[in-house]
Amino acid sequence: MRCPVDGFIAHPSPAIARLRLWAVLGFLLLLSGCATFAPSPPEDQSNICEIFREQPSWYDYAQESEQRWGTPIATQMSFIQQESSFRSHIRPDRKYYLGFIPGPRPSSAKGYAQAQDPVWEEYEDQAGSLFARRTHMKHATDFIGWYNRRSQQQAGISLNNPEHLYYAYHEGAGGYQRGSYRGKPPVLRAGSQVAARANRYQAQLNACEAEFQCRKFYQVWPFCRS
Repeated sequence: MRCPVDGFIAHPSPAIARLRLWAVLGFLLLLSGCATFAPSPPEDQSNICEIFREQPSWYDYAQESEQRWGTPIATQMSFIQQESSFRSHIRPDRKYYLGFIPGPRPSSAKGYAQAQDPVWEEYEDQAGSLFARRTHMKHATDFIGWYNRRSQQQAGISLNNPEHLYYAYHEGAGGYQRGSYRGKPPVLRAGSQVAARANRYQAQLNACEAEFQCRKFYQVWPFCRS
């Protein structure tokens, strides 16, 4: 079979070659963009002031969630530290067969708040949007606020009770009301850790919160204070 132009192979011009290269690079960045540009976990996760100094926007997101749903900032951040250690794209480890064949993940949990697919879809339908992402702190804090408000409404848990809010977060409102967490030592231990951390975070935030208020050019004291 002869080529349409016998003996001639067309090569793209340098400009077209560069455009193609940039298009490929752009596509690769699009595929990996979330992982590439996600903030690194804070170095000192024991101190909420240091966390917000590294990521001031996280304070804004948690404050917005508190204003919308009522869960204190310190409790939201304690949940996230417990669930993901502030790693944006973390997922449960896969089980490997024969040591190297990847199997399914034990759950669909993903992101800062480790929200699973079914409840995340409920959140999108009821309070979030189709553009909400579990790997973005703004949406993770809003999800935790929404979920805890639901636990308050369904199971009567105070929004100032981080330990029992966490039990309901882990077990669901129905499981919490049945007391399923009582027979699960790891869940009890995690709930206790969440509560202790939330109390410590709150004490720290009381001393440093002014740093993160009224820091934008359009904010005017005292209207931007919580």
